[in-house]
Amino acid sequence: MTRIMVQLILFITFLLLLDIYIFQAIKTVSSSLNPGWKKGIYFLYWALSAATLAVIFFAPYLRNQVSSPAWRIYPLAVMIGILIAKLLSVSFFIIDDLRRLVQWGASFFTGSQVANNVSGTGDHTISRSAFLIWLGLGVGGTIFGTLLYGFKNQHNYKIHRLKLSFSNLPAAFKGMRIVQISDIHSGSFVDKEEVIKGVESINALKPDLILFTGDLVNDRADEMEPFTGIFSRLKAPMGVYSTLGNHDYGDYVSWGTQEAKQQNLDKLIGIHQKMGWRLLMDESVILEKEGEKMGLIGVQNISGKSRFHSYGNLQKAYADSTAAPFKILMSHDPSHWDSEVVPDYPDIDLTLSGHTHGMQFGVELPWLKWSPVQWMYKQWAGLYENQNQKLYVNRGFGFIGYPGRVGILPEITCIDLV
Repeated sequence: MTRIMVQLILFITFLLLLDIYIFQAIKTVSSSLNPGWKKGIYFLYWALSAATLAVIFFAPYLRNQVSSPAWRIYPLAVMIGILIAKLLSVSFFIIDDLRRLVQWGASFFTGSQVANNVSGTGDHTISRSAFLIWLGLGVGGTIFGTLLYGFKNQHNYKIHRLKLSFSNLPAAFKGMRIVQISDIHSGSFVDKEEVIKGVESINALKPDLILFTGDLVNDRADEMEPFTGIFSRLKAPMGVYSTLGNHDYGDYVSWGTQEAKQQNLDKLIGIHQKMGWRLLMDESVILEKEGEKMGLIGVQNISGKSRFHSYGNLQKAYADSTAAPFKILMSHDPSHWDSEVVPDYPDIDLTLSGHTHGMQFGVELPWLKWSPVQWMYKQWAGLYENQNQKLYVNRGFGFIGYPGRVGILPEITCIDLV
């Protein structure tokens, strides 16, 4: 028996045990309903459980055989949402079971009976068990509903405007407007018209320079073909420059041969050229205005996290920009900033990254900024500073995996150098 088969059997066993455990809780809170309602609830629960298992099991087939992005993305997203809701609900059920286990132990050793009511002993109180079960089901249902609501935010682009000041910025570049976009993930798009609106929003900002910081596709260059004409509309007087992200190399697909994988990358590089974007592959360009210079550096994907492959060479990319008094680096993964840029290249003034998407889920309020991704990335969205150096992490133009956004909206970044 192969390792994959063993993992699959263990996963299916886990899902079945999870469903049985949750079903016991549902039986508890529905015990007072009439038989017809109970049968309907039980049928609906097991039907959704069977559908979840089927969709997750056949996800690789959907990914490789179904041509419509919507049919590849939405069923899996809904079923994973159900699974997340179940796991959250179970955390409350476990609390109740542990509470009852402690009560049982106390009564066993003392010979006393412990009441199971939230307060008092009246007929209208709800048992602690029922309270925790309903709370768990409520939290799980709320999260699932929130994830469904987030589908409508796929293209709810938010323009983040900021003014950045640098003491060594050449006078000719003061007032320069840079628009950054990142993580297009064209393989996830299902609505061309909404993508067009996003591109029009970028051009409406009248940028002097447009910078794209990686992940044009999910895996395959072919995903970009329906959108090449749309993104080729991006124009700026000083040009459109781009870099590669971790998804652009096709690392998450089984290609059969290394040659096929390389052909995919070569095709993707050609698409950048076809759109009129200057792809920087570990290289620099010098931007000139009124006789003054700015260095623009672009590296292939470099990560400070071991689970992501690093392809880039910053030393090589930096070499041709040494004479420029002000430097901007495009590096897809923000963990690169702490791992190499800050300690080794203190004269790189501004680094632009993406990659995290803000996990497409979180909270951004004037007094609270939170996302689960912050447990993995120190810099995950917005502006960060270390002495004279700045890092900006774009929240992503597109989406991947979960086809939506909750709290962390797709981003177009507008930076004015002042």
